[in-house]
Amino acid sequence: MGAFLLLLLLPLPRAAAGAAVCGLCPGPLRNGSVVARYCASRAGTESEGRCCRERGARPERLLGLDLSNCSLRSLPPGLAEATAAVVLDLTENPLAALPDGSFLGFTHLQRLAVPLALECPGGSSAWEEVTTHGSSRLCQGQRNPCNSSGELAWPCPENAACAPDGPGLIQCLCDGPFHGYKCLREGAFPVLPFCGILGAVTLALALLLWGTQRQKAKTP
Repeated sequence: MGAFLLLLLLPLPRAAAGAAVCGLCPGPLRNGSVVARYCASRAGTESEGRCCRERGARPERLLGLDLSNCSLRSLPPGLAEATAAVVLDLTENPLAALPDGSFLGFTHLQRLAVPLALECPGGSSAWEEVTTHGSSRLCQGQRNPCNSSGELAWPCPENAACAPDGPGLIQCLCDGPFHGYKCLREGAFPVLPFCGILGAVTLALALLLWGTQRQKAKTP
């Protein structure tokens, strides 16, 4: 019983950031892709599968991801592991569309190559420069929507500050000492009571699960 509870409370091991996403498509970086060119032009980088990484960085920093010519009809769920990417290539894929919020958290993204049939995420106004070449569209220089002269689609509430959260996307961060829904609560977040309640609920669920399994084991 004690060992069972200990296993529940131990943190699960996590893979290195972006490790799985490098194998979403077989083979190495494709010659001529924007990721391959970026990796070749930058000192202190190395390739791993379809990824370009910063050599010697701990934890390893993912700089680019080449998913060109991978027969993708939609963005893979594992793409969320690549939020640190500066360069991303999605060309030569039969992608139907890029849903809103597909690049949530990609605040470092500065070069994105997509099939010509698709628009840059966030629209052209979310980028400094948009160019086309052959069957691809290149979105360069992600703009900070919080610095835009236009009105934000979702203005932040009082006691909150706007922060970029991807191409054309924002998040509202509470100013200290405010927290909670719409940053209306003032004062320090009650960490100890929150952790105590969370621990009690976890322990209760573990005991309930253990009791249920014991009862099933005794039933002939």
